[in-house]
Amino acid sequence: MTSKDPLPQSRHLATAIPGPKSQELIARRKEAVSAGLGMAIPAFIERGEGAILQDVDGNRIIDLGAGIGVVNVGNAAPRVVARVTEAVQAFTHTNFTTAPYMGYVEVCEALNRLTPGTHKKKSILQNSGAEAVENAIKIARHSTKRPAIIVFEHAYHGRTNLTMALTAKNVPYKEGFGPFANEIYRMPMPYSFHYEGNLATMAQDYLDIVTSKIEKEVGAHNVAAIIIEPIMGEGGFIVPPKGFLPGLAKFATEHGIVFIADEVQTGFARTGDLFACEDEGVVPDMIVTAKGIAGGLPLAAVTARAEIMDSSHVGGLGGTYGGNPIACAAALGAIETIEEEKLVERARHIGKILNESLSALAKKYPIIGEVRGRGAMQAIELVEAGTKNPNPAAMATVIKYCQSKGVLILTAGTYGNVIRFLPPIVISDELLKDALGVLEEAFATL
Repeated sequence: MTSKDPLPQSRHLATAIPGPKSQELIARRKEAVSAGLGMAIPAFIERGEGAILQDVDGNRIIDLGAGIGVVNVGNAAPRVVARVTEAVQAFTHTNFTTAPYMGYVEVCEALNRLTPGTHKKKSILQNSGAEAVENAIKIARHSTKRPAIIVFEHAYHGRTNLTMALTAKNVPYKEGFGPFANEIYRMPMPYSFHYEGNLATMAQDYLDIVTSKIEKEVGAHNVAAIIIEPIMGEGGFIVPPKGFLPGLAKFATEHGIVFIADEVQTGFARTGDLFACEDEGVVPDMIVTAKGIAGGLPLAAVTARAEIMDSSHVGGLGGTYGGNPIACAAALGAIETIEEEKLVERARHIGKILNESLSALAKKYPIIGEVRGRGAMQAIELVEAGTKNPNPAAMATVIKYCQSKGVLILTAGTYGNVIRFLPPIVISDELLKDALGVLEEAFATL
């Protein structure tokens, strides 16, 4: 097979996983690369296309992780590849704040058009979700002249010093890396599966608790921003109850607080809307995007009300690589793919297949405590049968079985017991159902 031949969109095992070539490379990795980096699947990849990853031993693996929700448009998406090829032949870097170029402006124009709300918006571009979150906090504080930031249980916002402070889970993200930034206040997060109260009133009950804590323990007049993931990502794909996000946004508006939607994992058609906060018509003051924005190249953005974005002094925002021309070209290709191939609708269709299949599994296997999520962002929480006690051992067994059969799935969850499904949105029905069949085999082995 030459590099120009299409990569078959089918699962194929040429060797055991890991194969001999991957085993050799894993040994080299161990010698050369920090042991602080994890490895989800022991297979070195040499090609990726659509929803298939091919390793160095010739195994074709179904990708249900999409590079952690990055290649929403598929690996090596044709429009992304074409635009990147053209861009890299033109020039590779100038720094936008040194000598500007149109790609940066075009991406900002697209973000201003596509993100929720009809108000005047402006954007800036960065390299990663964590960097974008840092900039969002920086801008919100500068705009409001207030210090405090409100975050939530089960949140994940990144691995830099400030974003580790915003992130809830200690191991592996925070352990031993402190001290962290101050003026961060963590609030309770409604998590229906583990809630013992009345589910019908959960949203309002939590809103009452959160707003009371903000007013009494922080002072609403001291709060620059409330930042929240519309669906918690690394925390376990926790979906807030209806009414909770709109209630938070309303409270923020009433108190002059910048409401920030962290859509790093939920954005760009992932949940069956272009952005997850659209599900309840929430219009954030500021939205943070990354991952799915550029089809696999490093790019992130902050988009907000123009008056907020313009509050910073000239030179106060920037960065050497933010909005690199190659990454901008990739983003324009990814956005074009989402719109032209109707991937928002496709994500809803994938969500239907996922939900039906996972719900059927849950009825058959009582260790699946809950199926949750939206669109092409869904998860199952594994428990000890008949309880809500986390079952990370079962999760590990299922993951290992699926990997051995050529299906890449990812973990998540505060309690280390959630399997999450983030397939490329271009995955075919047949390939997705094949992967889900392997998942059912894995549960049958328990």
